[in-house]
Amino acid sequence: MRNIRLKLAYDGTDFVGWQEQTNGLAIQSVVAAAIEKITLEKPILMAAGRTDSGVHAVGQVAHFLTECRIPAERLGFGINSLVPDAITILKAEEVPLEFHSRYHAIRKRYRYIIDNARCPLPFLKRFSHHARNRLDVPAMHRAAQELVGTHDFRAFETQYPNRDSSVRTVLELSVQRFASWPMSMSDGIDPVPPNEQGDWVCIDIVADGFLYNMVRCIAGTLLEVGRGKWTTDDVLHILHTGDRRIAGITAPPQGLFLVQVDYE
Repeated sequence: MRNIRLKLAYDGTDFVGWQEQTNGLAIQSVVAAAIEKITLEKPILMAAGRTDSGVHAVGQVAHFLTECRIPAERLGFGINSLVPDAITILKAEEVPLEFHSRYHAIRKRYRYIIDNARCPLPFLKRFSHHARNRLDVPAMHRAAQELVGTHDFRAFETQYPNRDSSVRTVLELSVQRFASWPMSMSDGIDPVPPNEQGDWVCIDIVADGFLYNMVRCIAGTLLEVGRGKWTTDDVLHILHTGDRRIAGITAPPQGLFLVQVDYE
């Protein structure tokens, strides 16, 4: 038995998310079907994060067990030849049998991208949320710092109450402007320096785990700060009350990217 780890990038626009569902095509189903065609085995394909409908990834991690002896790199090439252009296996490698892409992840990084130009670029509408009026990014960043640390984030999830705890630890949370497209579509964040005059606004968040729609709820709340409607004190009040009804909207999915998953 072998354990194969995959690193994936995908455009989530036309999928119902990572996890297999009955209401549309899921990325998990497409990749698993390609693996089955190559290995002649029906894989149990597990991922680090169950990205939602319309959400993208440049650093998703998944794994599956197989008896197939084809070298891991060739398996990756083979999967790429069978999946749609919207999905790419960036890397395939053999890892210890005990490795689990979800349970062994210690932190994840997401980026939410906002096109803050007066007129949005049409060919990037699939990968960003447009906010026409100029956002106060320094105010957004200051408010975001209230969410760093270990807190109960129930006000920023859309499935509360749930069976698990809503307590998570946010390790980093920043809001910055960039003058050019701030994401490599093949392998993570580009080293583009921030630019206060730029039209791209990025909300970057690193945490030990995320609740359902947590990043998008935080993005929707910080957008209200950027528009001048709310202050840092309002964000702190939302966090402490734990009331989803008084937080910001769940920001649209197309601006969200799973960027990186870290392991020990």
